[in-house]
Amino acid sequence: MGCTNCSVSKDGTPSGCGNKGHCSSGSCNKKNTFDWLAMDDFVDPNAYPMVEVSFKKGARKDFFHLPDFVDAITGDMVVVEASNGHDVGRVTLSGDLVRLQMKKKNTPEKKVDLKVLRKANSRDLEKLQEARDTEHAALVRARVLSRTLGLDMKIGDVEYQGDKRKATFYYTAEGRVDFRELVRVFAKEYRVKIEMRQIGSRQESARIGGIGSCGRELCCSTWLSDFKSVNTAAARYQNISINQTKLSGQCGRLKCCLNYELDMYLEALQEFPKTQKLHGRTGRAELLKVDIFKKLMYYSVKNENGRFLVVALKKEQVLDIKKQNDDGNREVNIFHYQVMPDVPEEKEDEVMFADVTGDIELPELQKKKKRGKSRYKKSKSRRSSKPKSGKS
Repeated sequence: MGCTNCSVSKDGTPSGCGNKGHCSSGSCNKKNTFDWLAMDDFVDPNAYPMVEVSFKKGARKDFFHLPDFVDAITGDMVVVEASNGHDVGRVTLSGDLVRLQMKKKNTPEKKVDLKVLRKANSRDLEKLQEARDTEHAALVRARVLSRTLGLDMKIGDVEYQGDKRKATFYYTAEGRVDFRELVRVFAKEYRVKIEMRQIGSRQESARIGGIGSCGRELCCSTWLSDFKSVNTAAARYQNISINQTKLSGQCGRLKCCLNYELDMYLEALQEFPKTQKLHGRTGRAELLKVDIFKKLMYYSVKNENGRFLVVALKKEQVLDIKKQNDDGNREVNIFHYQVMPDVPEEKEDEVMFADVTGDIELPELQKKKKRGKSRYKKSKSRRSSKPKSGKS
């Protein structure tokens, strides 16, 4: 997703704000990070010798060793080692913030084997741009080939390596897919090393990006890095109607934001009594809904005519009725405890404003309409009164 306030150059750097993909709007890069330590103008002699490098505008990130002879800081384009050749990416974090990021992602230093080679020059950036330009055509062609071979898979994204020696195809599928024939066709078609990587539907949405129903960019493509399981119980606790179309996100799964306020709702529900049924004079009352904001509990109660009505009770009243039921009193008049809704009172000093402009403009508009009709009738009568010129 590109920032709306600044234009983007060929190498992916916003040319308007000039913050190298780290503007405050957070939309120039996917999953961009703000290196606040790099903003200070000082040199740390004991800096942490690791950096975080992002590839394809934040679609993929990895950690690399930073040698002493490479003078790279946050925001610089660097050439790093890869399993087959080298790749080009942008340094997003450096210094002690990388240590905290590695601890958050449970990545020990022993598992980091690759290192930064050097800063990227103009030729590296040109080659990287050529690779990015060919990715869309490769994606369309790959989808056509997979459909021709009859494979039950969906190719969501293609990423070329910086040196154009390797292409990674990200796909989603319900089960295992035998894509050996597809890899042979890809290798013959593109003449590079092919890697097929299966991802989930949420990871696919994070790579592609988009706009959610809230009007903001998707959380998974901007800041959310770990995906927790979401079920419909989270919607029930928050009194949200179970509508699959409204609860599902762009990935087709339940929205991750259903878990954001779940802990607050669970903590608030602990203050309410866990009384599902009450006994009254007209019969049994069952709990329908708990409103934690108004601190009310709604019960379905049968009246004397046999009709079921919804009665709002406070939690203290529910405890009082429950105590009477436990003592053996099942003839409680639950309607006596009903909480009436607040009706706003009319203010006597309220000033009523008359629609003076409407009273003035309406007759004038009617006059204009009448004048227009009369003029039209006069012009029509004049045309009809004129003698028609006939040919002799």
